[in-house]
Amino acid sequence: MNPNSQKHFGYSSSDYKKFTRWAWLMLISFGLTYLFFYNGRQNINLVMTLMETDLGSSTATLGVVSSALFWCYAFGQLINGRLGAFFGYKRFMMVGVLGSAIVNIVISFQHSIPVIAVLWGLNGFFQSMVWANGLGVLNKWWPKEKRGFASGLATAFSGLAQVVTYLTILLCLDWNPEWSWRAAFRYPMIPMVVMLVAFYFFFKEKPEDIGLAPFVEDDAEAEKRDMQLSKNIQEKGYLYPYLVVFSEPKVLIFCLISAIAGIGRYGLLTWIPTYFSEAMGLSIKDGIFSSILLPLGQSCAMFVFPFITDKIFKGKREPMIILASVVTFVGMCIFPFITHKTGASVMLFVLGVFAMVTGVIWAVAGDMGGRAFSSTIVGVLDWAVYMGAAIQAVIFGFVKDTFGWPAIFITIGCLYIIMLVLTLMARKMKTKKI
Repeated sequence: MNPNSQKHFGYSSSDYKKFTRWAWLMLISFGLTYLFFYNGRQNINLVMTLMETDLGSSTATLGVVSSALFWCYAFGQLINGRLGAFFGYKRFMMVGVLGSAIVNIVISFQHSIPVIAVLWGLNGFFQSMVWANGLGVLNKWWPKEKRGFASGLATAFSGLAQVVTYLTILLCLDWNPEWSWRAAFRYPMIPMVVMLVAFYFFFKEKPEDIGLAPFVEDDAEAEKRDMQLSKNIQEKGYLYPYLVVFSEPKVLIFCLISAIAGIGRYGLLTWIPTYFSEAMGLSIKDGIFSSILLPLGQSCAMFVFPFITDKIFKGKREPMIILASVVTFVGMCIFPFITHKTGASVMLFVLGVFAMVTGVIWAVAGDMGGRAFSSTIVGVLDWAVYMGAAIQAVIFGFVKDTFGWPAIFITIGCLYIIMLVLTLMARKMKTKKI
């Protein structure tokens, strides 16, 4: 936000400077907290081969274990976005980070696959307490015309978090090779907890917490809608946002789009490190290192795509999803036939960029929900993302064992054609009740 702008969103010049400074601080503090949060979520994907060997398991079985987090995360998101708005965003987020760290450490001492599966599911619930509530806070600090940038940058941090996890696990395996996969569930929790301490002191939920009034949208219609929706929630109770959201056809269409995005994003993140090890004959460490271009591409897309929709498409999000769907389909069909490590890594970066449309989806959620409904809609759409992630984790292990690796990537590519069709439908739809 530019303090010299004529748009002060209802603030005096001095208050606007204060508001802008704190808006940036909230965005960066949330981003830095999330930067290490994937250490407690993506770690299992990078040591799956080691777990197979140590625990005497199969790829399909560990795929089911991995899915436990996605199922619990999905249903946690469905309720925690609303619970956070009701009980307090910051409190929920802190419990989520601390709970995830504790569960990961407990898992590192386990030898039973069923016990690990249950604990990994509990970890998914704790992980679900953070994202929707964080975006709910950001939507109280970033007006509509800046929301694509803010949600994009926050999502970029989550993409970089995946890169941080890859590098952290590589270091853990070097530091304590005798701990094998268990190292990935211990050391990475340290920076998560350290960032939580900083988060406690710096994070503010809304402008009122620093003595400012809520901002006023320059779009008078959007401001009027926000005020009316907030009043409706107070009058009609806790479940009202769900009744409204699930009665909107456009939200339901974006649930399907989100589910496919979840299959694409986590289908690659879950299986690519194992693919490099098993199909291309790389060591665990070389497989992780070769895979790192995937989350790097995803982090680029998370920031760049929403920003493009703000600046080039003037707030229209669907054209970016359409372009991404086409490129992803082509890339997924080509990828399994690339046999050279360098070529596969480069293609992973391209797929990481174009398969990653969730940054745009969060901007859509903010546009549809505003300040009043955004955390609820983000929670619902993230539920759909992780339903897709859970389904792929269960199914793709069996697909790989039955049909081979190419079937996984070609299936994802075909799903992105369905995403294209759904986006073309959503493009002409408007929300009526929100």
